[in-house]
Amino acid sequence: MAEETHVLSTPPEGAPDWTIPQNWSAYTAEDHATWDTLFARQSKLLPGRASNAWLRGLDVLKLSKPGIPDFEELSERLTKLTGWSVVAVPGLVPDDVFFDHMANRRFVAGNFIRRPDQLDYLQEPDVFHDVFGHVPMLADPVFADYLAAYGRGGQRALGLDALKYLGRLYWYTVEFGLIAEPEGLRIYGSGIVSSYAETRFALDDPSPNRIALDLARVMRTEYRIDDFQQNYFVIPSFDELLRLTVETDFAPLYEELKALPDIPVAQIEPGDVVLTEGTQDYANAKLATLSA
Repeated sequence: MAEETHVLSTPPEGAPDWTIPQNWSAYTAEDHATWDTLFARQSKLLPGRASNAWLRGLDVLKLSKPGIPDFEELSERLTKLTGWSVVAVPGLVPDDVFFDHMANRRFVAGNFIRRPDQLDYLQEPDVFHDVFGHVPMLADPVFADYLAAYGRGGQRALGLDALKYLGRLYWYTVEFGLIAEPEGLRIYGSGIVSSYAETRFALDDPSPNRIALDLARVMRTEYRIDDFQQNYFVIPSFDELLRLTVETDFAPLYEELKALPDIPVAQIEPGDVVLTEGTQDYANAKLATLSA
């Protein structure tokens, strides 16, 4: 596929909800081969690193079939499990559209795939990030309920001028979350499981902090979109993550947060339950390179 940006200012013609046909038949042999290359190397790396829920989802959704999955087939299996479906979009969609789909258990996924020379990093979420990274977790009933509740919360946050705070919760759970399982820390965030390098960095590298998740703390914490995270937040279970989301009254919490300063990337705060205090060697090395 030709190089292009997938950040659009208007919806596709005739599609106010921004959804489009996946157009599965239009994928080229190179597109499918790119998916298979990404799938093969991540599948070898993730056992013993990804959460049990993610691994179960990968199995029950039969994502091991060669080539980019057909969203219709994928949605049929997913809907039977948790009521979710996967709908194709041309790229990043507006926040209100994103939350509406999520609240109604429709997961929006880009229908494009990165080029072969972009295997290790792509800033815009493509079909591999969206489907391989996110969709296996949607087969877990508890996490599926969490994401639907998040969508409803996003709709409210838009009216409360609090999207910044809720966006950070999404970033540090859905995209870059860790969970404490009996066998040790495991990955469930899609931004990690779809990344060969960050899959290893998030669990193995001594540089980042690994901190028990606290809602207010997470929603004050800045993040980076173009490099490895230096704070990872750890949940004890998906049940607890859902409970926090459903039982918290976010409106007064947002007002409290607006009066507090943001927390910089990599900072440890008084009151943090630190599971691993990072060395910050990676971040310091990057800074030294930039200032050289």
